[in-house]
Amino acid sequence: MFLILNLIISDKNVLYSQNLVADKPHIKSVILRPLKSNNYIPFIALGDTMLLSFDDLNGNEEYYSYEVEHCDMNWEASTILSSEYIRGNKKDRIRNFENSFNTLQGYTNYKLEIPNRSLQLKISGNYIITVRDQSNEVVFQRKFVIYDDKVKVGVSVHRSRDIKDIKTKQSVQFIINYPNFRINNPKAEIFPVVMQNNNWQTAIYGLKPQFYRGSQLLYRYNRETSFNGGNEFLYFDSKAVRSTSLNIARVYLGDQLYNAQLYTNIGRNDRPYTLLNDINGNFVIRTIDGGGDPFTEADYSRIHFSLDPNTSVDEKEIYVHGAFNNWQLQDENRLKYNSRTRLYETTIMLKQGFYNFQYVTKDASGLIRNDEIDGSHWQTENDYTVLVYYKRIGGRYTEVIGIGRGNSSKMNN
Repeated sequence: MFLILNLIISDKNVLYSQNLVADKPHIKSVILRPLKSNNYIPFIALGDTMLLSFDDLNGNEEYYSYEVEHCDMNWEASTILSSEYIRGNKKDRIRNFENSFNTLQGYTNYKLEIPNRSLQLKISGNYIITVRDQSNEVVFQRKFVIYDDKVKVGVSVHRSRDIKDIKTKQSVQFIINYPNFRINNPKAEIFPVVMQNNNWQTAIYGLKPQFYRGSQLLYRYNRETSFNGGNEFLYFDSKAVRSTSLNIARVYLGDQLYNAQLYTNIGRNDRPYTLLNDINGNFVIRTIDGGGDPFTEADYSRIHFSLDPNTSVDEKEIYVHGAFNNWQLQDENRLKYNSRTRLYETTIMLKQGFYNFQYVTKDASGLIRNDEIDGSHWQTENDYTVLVYYKRIGGRYTEVIGIGRGNSSKMNN
């Protein structure tokens, strides 16, 4: 499926979500996830705890505050009072911070857990957390979802039934079970959202139940819920900052930081599918240098990306992105053509860890595609998530009453 960031009308029901403020250049390694291990996605059950962590490369122990706001399913601010969804303070200071230790790049690491003594969330739904500096200027924003399991969601992934797409696309089908929850008008009150690899930029919405079976809503779509399978994410591991590691060709010290030159990536649009074990676009901060706390002891290095797209990209921009930069398309992660090497290149400062990334193209109209360089295959392993939004007729806000997950490694043909 095409990645669409601007309000481009297509035959897909793509979620036109609110654009967030871009991260300030000195803010790095923003993590927002549940505290549960091996869970990198900011979808949290009501009452569970999530962690926000980020680094300030200025390293001056700055004053930062946060604000949490409830939103509707289109990420616009809800009209309800903050006291209806928050117990405590809507805004507060981030008090937990610590300076880096024994690193070439100095920084201050900030941490915040929600809920905490100052703030507890009372209802499910979409939320945006905004972090501001002492001048009240926004330094970054992130989205997260609080869900309350009132319904059960079964998700299955299928190979596309359309002959023209059978080699490139995957389709998602799902069932919403609500034996103990009253839904008066499913078509008017239930709003499922389907996501691939938890990327809001490709979310599909606007689906109505096709069939009813007792206390079940059945969604057996094919074309309407189909995604390009894409390709497995590329990756590298910089946990050893002073030496080469997975997919890192060369490491050298320059400009007071270590530099890691990745092996040149070749466009895979004309190559057969090859299985790569990835984490579907996510990243994990880790280090084997020094002590055991990656939040303050992992160092930063300059990661040098280079690409031979293996296809014509005239008049198109190429970006490298993933969860590590919140899927944003900024100048930092745009590749520029180097006439000497005849490659597209960029350099990004990243904290030590394991990173997934992919290359996307953007044309003059703003259309962004993830298949022009990396190709698309029906066999690609992808995570799929179905969020069930509920707003009863006459209700004042939108809840998230269920979540379902599926993976294309279990393909139903």
